[in-house]
Amino acid sequence: MTTITCIEDLKNLYQQRVPKMFYDYTESGSWTEQTFRGNQEALQQILFKQRVLVDLSQRSVSSTMLGQSVAMPAALAPIGLTGYQRADGEIKAARAAAAFGIPYTLSTMSICSIEAVARNTDAPFWFQLYVMRDRDFVKRLIQRAKSAGCSALVLTVDLQILGQRHKDIKNGLSTPPKPTLKNLLNLSTKARWGLEMLSTPNRDFGNIVGHVKDIDDASSLSAWTSQQFEPGLNWDDVRWIKDEWQGPLIIKGIMTAEDAVLARDYGADAIVVSNHGGRQLDGAPATINVLPTIRAALGSNFEIWVDGGIRSGQDILRAIASGANATLIGRAYIYGLGALGEQGVTLALNLLKQELDLTMAFCGKTDIADVDNEVLWKPT
Repeated sequence: MTTITCIEDLKNLYQQRVPKMFYDYTESGSWTEQTFRGNQEALQQILFKQRVLVDLSQRSVSSTMLGQSVAMPAALAPIGLTGYQRADGEIKAARAAAAFGIPYTLSTMSICSIEAVARNTDAPFWFQLYVMRDRDFVKRLIQRAKSAGCSALVLTVDLQILGQRHKDIKNGLSTPPKPTLKNLLNLSTKARWGLEMLSTPNRDFGNIVGHVKDIDDASSLSAWTSQQFEPGLNWDDVRWIKDEWQGPLIIKGIMTAEDAVLARDYGADAIVVSNHGGRQLDGAPATINVLPTIRAALGSNFEIWVDGGIRSGQDILRAIASGANATLIGRAYIYGLGALGEQGVTLALNLLKQELDLTMAFCGKTDIADVDNEVLWKPT
C-alpha cells in the first residue's frame, strides 16, 4: 500500500474500498455543487505569512471547546450513515476521537444507536439533533442522549427541507443498498466492506428503527423521514429544545450575522458556521468567507466554530486565524474511516494535527491560543 502522508491519500484509498453510493454520499453537494467546491477553494485562497528566527522548541495546539480540553481545536462533525462507510463506523470514530482527545458528534441519522455507541465507548460524546414533526419522539431522543451521558447537544437548523443531491438520487441511495444490478456489480468489488457489514447487527438507522411507532425496518423509514423533518422549525423551538436538554447547546448551520445574534440570544452556548458541506443551499458563500462578519457581530467572547472544506491542518489554522475558536472535521475523517477503519480516523487526526503544528510554527507562533489574523498574508 502507498505510504499515506496526507488526507488526499486517505481519500483515494477510501474511494477504492467503499461502495460508490456511500462514497458519492460523502463526496458531493446539492445541485451544481458550487458551494461544495467553494468551501475548499475559498480556504486555499487564504495565504500565510512566514516568520523566521522564532524559538520553536516548545509548541502547543491544544485548546478548549465549551470548557473541555481538546488536543487541537477540532471535533468530529455529525455525519449520517457513518455505519455504512465502515461497519460500526460511529463506534469506531467515537473511540478514535476519544483516544486522540477531541469530541465526537453522533448524528440523529446514525446507523449505530446512541445506546450502542455509549455501550462501546468510555468517553462522553455529543449528540446532534434533527427536529421531527413528532415532538414526542424528539423529547425521547433528547432524553436518550441525556441517559447515555452525552455532554452537549448539537442542534442542526439548516435541514428543515432537503437540498437536491443528484448523485444520491441517481445511485438510489438507501440503507441497506437496493439490490439493483448496478449496485450489485459495484458491491461485488468491495468484498472486505461487505464481509464486515454482514458481521454486525447495526445496519438500520439505530436511533429511529424500533423507537418510533410503525417503523420496524428501513423499507418504511425513508417515507417516514421525508414526512417527518420539521419545515416549521423556528426560534421558539430552540427555547423548547434548550429547556428539554438542560445542558450545553450548540447551533449548527449559521451563515449570517443576523442569525448568529439570534442564536446567541435564544440560548446557544456556541454556534457552527456551516452550509452543511454544500449539501443544502447551492450558490451560498463559503463558510470561511462569512466567518469574519459573524465574529464581528458576536464579539470576541462567544464561541464560534466553523466547518466546510477543511482537508488539512493548514485549513484548521486558516479557520482559527479568520476568527473561529475551533473547527468541525467531517469528510476528512470519513476518508480515514472508510479506508482503514478506526486506525484510519486516528491517522487522519494525526495528519491534521501535524500539519497544524508545523504550519503554525512556520508562521512564527508556538501556541494556538496566540494565533490571529497576523499569521495571514495580506497584499499591500
